[in-house]
Amino acid sequence: MHGPFRGGWRSVLHDGMMESLELLETECRQCQRCPLAQGRTQVVFARGNPSAQLLLIGEAPGAEEDRLGLPFVGRSGQLLDHLLAEAGLDRDRDLYIVNGIKCRPPQNRRPTHVEMAACRPWLERQIALVDPAMILLVGATALQAVLGVKGGITRLRGQWRPGEGLLLAGRALMPLLHPSYLLRNASEAEGSPRWHTRADLAAVRRRLDAAEKAQACSA
Repeated sequence: MHGPFRGGWRSVLHDGMMESLELLETECRQCQRCPLAQGRTQVVFARGNPSAQLLLIGEAPGAEEDRLGLPFVGRSGQLLDHLLAEAGLDRDRDLYIVNGIKCRPPQNRRPTHVEMAACRPWLERQIALVDPAMILLVGATALQAVLGVKGGITRLRGQWRPGEGLLLAGRALMPLLHPSYLLRNASEAEGSPRWHTRADLAAVRRRLDAAEKAQACSA
């Protein structure tokens, strides 16, 4: 049992109707809730395993993501995949990867409060449907979009936080540094941003191992 939505079916009740991730994606791709819809190539919905216990939430699509319709496929995504693999995390098996914002902001600027508010219902419904035990918040925008916390990610990174409220209760959340920040800080030295991120992902792997072991024992 993770959050209040945990169950054997990948569907939840929304506005009186049962929905699935497939139906949600179809609806999301037609979204016109904010001006970002006018400049996008396509909506960037998700990639990975929707049955995973680990949900990774990024910030917003970049140029490659907008072109391909998948999150974290540019240079930042390649670095993320490398760091995940180093930690023993398979991006296609162990994670479901989404963005807090589904459409690319012009010139990759930071999303506005209006844009984050317009996109939040899509993210909330994704969380409810995937129903992860753990959520990774990658970057300051993801931290703000999910928890309403502005700034301070370098101080908060690597710390497990208990989820609060109907949607997040029963889940563990960890902020992580964004791989674009790691690209700008290439040092591998102890105490560097990359060193900390490797340590954080190793902690994620340990927690996931413990959760999988507990799940197997209770089966």
